[in-house]
Amino acid sequence: MMDVDPRQYENVAINDNDIHNIVLSYLVHNCFKESVESFISCTGMKQPADCLEDMEKRKRIFHFALEGNALKAIELTEHLANDLLEKNKDLHFDLLSLHFVELVCSRKCTEALEFAQTKLTPFGKVQNYVEKLEDFMTLLAYEEPEKSPMFHLLSPEYRQQVADSLNRALLAHANLPSYSAMESLIQQTTIVRQCLNQELGKDAPPPFSLKDFLKS
Repeated sequence: MMDVDPRQYENVAINDNDIHNIVLSYLVHNCFKESVESFISCTGMKQPADCLEDMEKRKRIFHFALEGNALKAIELTEHLANDLLEKNKDLHFDLLSLHFVELVCSRKCTEALEFAQTKLTPFGKVQNYVEKLEDFMTLLAYEEPEKSPMFHLLSPEYRQQVADSLNRALLAHANLPSYSAMESLIQQTTIVRQCLNQELGKDAPPPFSLKDFLKS
């Protein structure tokens, strides 16, 4: 439980190897190649098979998506995991939508419309994508798409969201965890605190907040 007196934490034994694995998992997940090499060297840990080579490829794909160069991200993804986008239609749509957004932001509206008709419209055959298509096409109705109701689709946060989804999909395709051990621990801690809050009512500890925990 997270409401234990912090002074008691030092009495709980933590295996160094567990800490090392959590840190390494985070570094590998986020493609921090140089940090992985340094960490493995300092701790004497065994390097995961093909870890660095695959990480470098994943890093390039991630950054292309993050920078809005979705077509390059798609091309490299198809080389690294040729059936991934075919099986994950949601991710494929999101990546194509990034390119559409870049065309809109560059005021290449005719090119954006043509791209939408050839690459995005076919997704409209599935009901799940109809609303998404309408949201993106709304951007073309505004001379200043940044002022449209769908302005959030132009944001760096949207690109980050798609890039993160792509990174997780690539990890899963390589039979690696989609989330780092650190993320999983935080998610589990949050759920436990929510359950305690529901069961204990007013006597329950406050909801878990990573920000507050780091300040404690």
